[in-house]
Amino acid sequence: MSITLQSTVSFSPEFMRELPTLEKAMIEHGLEPSKFVISKDSATPSTRFVGGTFFFDYTVFVGGQHFTLTEPNDMVFLEYFLKLCTAEDGVRPLLKLRRGRPGLFRRFLRWMAKPV
Repeated sequence: MSITLQSTVSFSPEFMRELPTLEKAMIEHGLEPSKFVISKDSATPSTRFVGGTFFFDYTVFVGGQHFTLTEPNDMVFLEYFLKLCTAEDGVRPLLKLRRGRPGLFRRFLRWMAKPV
């Protein structure tokens, strides 16, 4: 099965063409694409211009956790997410989401959730 996509703004055709490459890379690195949901939405109104949305929020859900990235387009997000999925094991705990002692991903989410 593949990654589930949800959006209020459609994904680009280029992103859709590259999605199988991402899924293949995830499988090669021990990740199950069917456990991931990627949601794309227009970013907050403060990032909108007269010509339309300038940035998009990409939220990745996996294992009951999630994180959000704000990027200017699908391909920038895809490049970042691919690097994250194929990173060395020392960096990837943020996608493994193990139970027990909080890992890097959980600590990062708690830190990001703090009000500014």
